[in-house]
Amino acid sequence: MPTMKISKATVDRLAPAEKVYTAFDTELKGFGVRVWPSGAASYIVEYRPGSGGRGVSKRRVTVGTVGVLTPEEARKAAKSLLAGVEKGDDPAAGRKREREMPTFAAFADAYLDEASEIAEARPAEARLRPGSIRNYRSLMAQHLRAVIGTTKLDALTTADLAKLHKRVGKEKPATANRCLEFVGSVYKEAARQGLLPIGTNPARGIPAFKELKRERFLSAEEVVRLGEAIREGETVGIPWEPDPEKKAKHVPKTNQRTKIDPDTAAALRLLIFTGARLREILHAKWQDVDLERGVLFVTGKTGRRPVILPAPAAAILAELPHHSVYVFPGALDTAEKPAPRADLAKPWAAVSRRAGLEGVRLHDLRHSFASFAAAGGASLPIIGRLLGHTQPQTTARYSHLADDPLRAVADRVGDRVAAALSGEKADGEVVPLRRGRSAV
Repeated sequence: MPTMKISKATVDRLAPAEKVYTAFDTELKGFGVRVWPSGAASYIVEYRPGSGGRGVSKRRVTVGTVGVLTPEEARKAAKSLLAGVEKGDDPAAGRKREREMPTFAAFADAYLDEASEIAEARPAEARLRPGSIRNYRSLMAQHLRAVIGTTKLDALTTADLAKLHKRVGKEKPATANRCLEFVGSVYKEAARQGLLPIGTNPARGIPAFKELKRERFLSAEEVVRLGEAIREGETVGIPWEPDPEKKAKHVPKTNQRTKIDPDTAAALRLLIFTGARLREILHAKWQDVDLERGVLFVTGKTGRRPVILPAPAAAILAELPHHSVYVFPGALDTAEKPAPRADLAKPWAAVSRRAGLEGVRLHDLRHSFASFAAAGGASLPIIGRLLGHTQPQTTARYSHLADDPLRAVADRVGDRVAAALSGEKADGEVVPLRRGRSAV
C-alpha cells in the first residue's frame, strides 16, 4: 500500500487501478485515501478497537468523499475519530448500530402489532389492552407519525418531544399527555429488546399538562331510573324518535322501540353490581366463574384478579345460558374460534338516554360503585381491593366520598354537643362532663 502525506496535490495525483487500494498518510497513522477502479475516492480511517494489538482485527470507517471534503477537513475529522478510539470508542460499531436503528414509526408499529397479536391470542399475557392499542394507533395517525415518525429511535430528543407536546397541548392537553405516555412505553420496549440502554426515554422530565379528572357518580334515584330503563329495554323495548336531520329509509311509522337482549341487560347489571371494568366483564369466561364462592376471576388492566359477586350478581350469572366459553359471546363467536362481545355502546346509549343520563359513560358505573361503597362506610383500601387498584393513589380520588360516613357521625356528635351547650335535650340523654383532671 502506498504512503504519502495527504494533501490536495498528492490526492489529485492518485489514479485508479484494476483493484481498489488505499494510500495511507505518513503523519497520521490510520488516515488514508481509498481509491476504487471507477475513480471514486474517499477519506478513511483504519484502527483496532478496544485494547488494540495485532490480535484485534482492524476496522475501517469512511470519513468523507474526496472532492466534498478537503484534505484538511478530512484530517481534522480523522483525528477526532482516532482520539475517540483511544478513549475506547468504536466508530464502526456505532455506524453499524446507526444503520440498523429503526425509526420511531417503524418500531412503534411493530410494537403495537405484536401487542395486538398477544392481546388477541393470550389475553392473560398481554402488556397492552385492546383499547390502549386502539388509542395508541390513533395517536400515531393523528399526532406522532408526521412529526417524529421518520426520526431514528436514538436520535429523538427531549426538546423535539417537548415541542410536539406543547403544540398538541394547546387544544388537547389530555391527548398531549397520552402522547408522552405512549412514547415512554415505546422506549421501554426498545430497551427491553436491547436496542437502547435501559432507562432511555426522551419523554422523561417533560411536565404533563394538568387534567381535570372527570368524576360522575350516580345518585340512588338515578340508579333507580337506570334499572327501570334496562327493564323496559329487555321487555317492551325503549321508545325512540328518528333524528329529523338525518334521512333514513324504511323507518317504521309505529312501535319505534329498541329492545335489548338478555345478555346485554345482564352485562349492564353486572357492571352496576360489581364496579368491574367493561372489558373485565365482556371478556369473562365461564371457567373463571365460581358461583359457590361468589367470585369471578377476570383478566384486565392490572392483570388477573378476583371480582366479588354480591348475591344479585351471582344470581344473574346463574341464570345465563352457556352458549360459548365466554360469558358474553360476540357476533363472530364460533366453537372453533371463540370471541367475546366487543362493546355495549349502542344499547348503553339507548338505556342511558331513556334514564335521563345523557353524557354518563359506562365507566361512570364503576365510579358510582365506589361512591356507594364509600357511603356505606368502606375504607379506601377496601374500595381499592374491590376495584382492583394496584396503587393507593388511584383510589385516593374517592377520598372525599370516604369522608361522608365520618361527616354523618360528626354531624350527630355536633348535634349532641350543641344541645348540651345550650342546655337542651338531644336525641339521647345528655351526660354531664366531670370536672377536674380525672375527666381529661
